[in-house]
Amino acid sequence: MKKNTVTIIVVVVIAAFVGGGLYLMNRGGGGQKAGNTVPTDPMHAGVPASSGSLDDLVGKPAPAFSLRDRNGAEYSLDTLKGKKIVLFFNEGLMCYPACWNQIVALATDPRFVNPDTAALSVVIDSPSDWQSAIRKMPDLGKATVLFDTDKSVSQAFGMLTVPSSMHYGSYPGHSFVIVDTQGIVRSVFDDPTMGILNDRVFAEFEKMN
Repeated sequence: MKKNTVTIIVVVVIAAFVGGGLYLMNRGGGGQKAGNTVPTDPMHAGVPASSGSLDDLVGKPAPAFSLRDRNGAEYSLDTLKGKKIVLFFNEGLMCYPACWNQIVALATDPRFVNPDTAALSVVIDSPSDWQSAIRKMPDLGKATVLFDTDKSVSQAFGMLTVPSSMHYGSYPGHSFVIVDTQGIVRSVFDDPTMGILNDRVFAEFEKMN
């Protein structure tokens, strides 16, 4: 009799434990239900780890754009035709030092400083604000920085919703678009680690030879 009583108690305790766990999971206490979770980028909590739109650019003509540098010179697909292009979309002024370092790295790398290539950094800051950055890091003055102040170009390229953006939906992050001499997008990659990717960019340029 005692053995049966103990068995019943154990079963009841186990049932209560399992039932309570299921209740908490359904109420959100145990996380999202399996199959509904969204993977997140570990560097930027809460941001989806994949936008899905970047690969859609590859193999197609790059979205048309026309942007100016701090001196007022205009850059567009038409003016750049015949060049290998890297567009580095980034958070600009607020992304110190990671984005600044990548901008300078592109501007001072002899592999990208020649008549056949164009290394362009796209930010949404204003040209006047950028002067303060140049005073802080003079080598930024060597870079070709294009000002997308209304975010229209960044949006057209899908760069406001990338995993590397710390202001998802509002700012670019740390992303690269490689465009060939005919204006076709050859490669797009996003870097949540915000490293310097000159070698990878150059490898993509080499594939066009």
